[in-house]
Amino acid sequence: MKIRKTIRDVTQRIQARSAVTRADYLERMQGQQEKGVQRSVLSCGNLAHGFAACQPSDKAALANDHSPNLAIVTAYNDMLSAHQPYKDYPEIIRQAAREVHATAQVAGGVPAMCDGVTQGQDGMDLSLFSRDVIAMATAIALSHNMFDAGLYLGICDKIVPGMLIGALSFGHLPAMFVPSGPMSSGLPNDEKARVRQLFLEGKVGRTELLEAEARSYHSPGTCTFYGTANSNQMLMEMMGLQLPGSSFVPPDSPLRRQLTRLAVQRAAATTALGENHVPLYRVVTEKSLVNALVGLLATGGSTNHTLHLIAIAAAAGIHLTWDDMSDLSASVPLLTRIYPNGVSDVNHFQAAGGMGFLMRQLLENGYLHPDVMTVMGEGLEAYAREPQLRQGNVSFVPAPTVSADPEILTGVDAPFAPDGGLKVLTGNIGKSVIKVSAVKPAHRIVEAPARVFHSQAGMMQAFREGKLEMDVIAVVRFCGPRAIGMPELHKLTPLLGILQDRGFRVALVTDGRMSGASGKVPAAIHVTPEAMAGGAIARIRDGDMLRLDAEAGTLDYMGDLHEFSTRTPATQDLHDDHQGMGRELFSRFRHFAGPADTGASLFDRNENF
Repeated sequence: MKIRKTIRDVTQRIQARSAVTRADYLERMQGQQEKGVQRSVLSCGNLAHGFAACQPSDKAALANDHSPNLAIVTAYNDMLSAHQPYKDYPEIIRQAAREVHATAQVAGGVPAMCDGVTQGQDGMDLSLFSRDVIAMATAIALSHNMFDAGLYLGICDKIVPGMLIGALSFGHLPAMFVPSGPMSSGLPNDEKARVRQLFLEGKVGRTELLEAEARSYHSPGTCTFYGTANSNQMLMEMMGLQLPGSSFVPPDSPLRRQLTRLAVQRAAATTALGENHVPLYRVVTEKSLVNALVGLLATGGSTNHTLHLIAIAAAAGIHLTWDDMSDLSASVPLLTRIYPNGVSDVNHFQAAGGMGFLMRQLLENGYLHPDVMTVMGEGLEAYAREPQLRQGNVSFVPAPTVSADPEILTGVDAPFAPDGGLKVLTGNIGKSVIKVSAVKPAHRIVEAPARVFHSQAGMMQAFREGKLEMDVIAVVRFCGPRAIGMPELHKLTPLLGILQDRGFRVALVTDGRMSGASGKVPAAIHVTPEAMAGGAIARIRDGDMLRLDAEAGTLDYMGDLHEFSTRTPATQDLHDDHQGMGRELFSRFRHFAGPADTGASLFDRNENF
């Protein structure tokens, strides 16, 4: 199938824009590859420290350069339900490695915070910055220079992007991401959302709310709605960094255990010691990043990746932009309805045909570049298959040609929408992104007076006091990366949903973040320049008429533009927001954080990449 024109054109302009930085990255990675991973160059003291705790057979293998040593970089902890299954993975991996005459060591752990725990709390101010901490922690884990490939145990929000950014600084090594799978379906997501709204309206109490939440998030495994964690898994498959069909297999299933073992075997087979070397720098390319974007858009995935994919691309010397995302979105059809873009969860998506069906549809219809390197070798066609367990071993069979449930997963010939629902908004307030895949067309254009808040808490208080019972565009500012670390403002979605259900025309404008769980209310998010940097959002006042037009892709102040441009930007004393819960340790992160449209990263593209 011939690649569609928009896919080809966007890819070519990314390649042209990135020519210098990508060439520099490739030169550095190839230089590291030529040096090789030679444990024999370590001093005897270095090497003895490196394998002191290993069993005798592993010590013997590590003393030479002839068998692969795999680095395990783990984000295991008990706080994240998705990561709790990783507790037993290192021993499974070590044993699987020995069976193919390799060794494996836990090279290091990375922090992994749960956004679900910190939503609306002070700790959320550290969430986005944790991505760059994870990248640095990953680099530290690999810096021992004893490894021939990396196995990355991470799933959730900032963990996978951070690990991949860190791994890209060791792009001469193969990289395999190893998921653990989603928890079983609990309370339906639409029922959970209904109870949340009832609680905010005072119609049910905390006991009823906690019961609903506990029935939704109830066991080990990834949360089942289609937020950032599950978007991460989709992206790793789209980029060829996970085994085909491995994203949404349950944690406690025999197939999951065998997929983990197969991932180890595949990682060992792709090192420079063999004939099938697959270094990470050959997997993460302009084409594979476009494939990832197409997957994100076709599934209505997390808006957090408007930040993360740009930062990941930069780590590989590639300059990706919001305009690339918006242009692709206009041409990529929406093929899934997973909550919050529908009522079903990722388990239903998996049962309907899952990643194999999705990849097959996109490949056969020219939306993906097939000529890319993956952990399976050359070509993306291997991902139009799904794994099955046969006599204890994993076999990959062709993905279904027909969806088992076209209300959840559909084909290109009958999409849920002709576009991916992600748009860039531009205008005199700045630049922002909006996800409209769950917003009904009747709600996509809102012109209303502004109510301005300097925090999520301020808006919540106004709602409780009944001060938002009107057509309103809520402006929540001083929430950007330089202000307080760009926390996720997910607590605002139910409030605005209640107002919209009451018949008011409402929207949100913020320099903060919203997640893949953003839903039915139009939200112009990641506004840049942010208020802390003196952006136009800092000049908005209560009562100003604003217009958010998601159809035309605009966000504007509707008054006297000369008067608006001469206003003194508002300021905010954020001293108290920088203290407690470890926030005082991140002052330099806030100072050096880049703008949202370049990934809100600490790592400067021109200087470091």
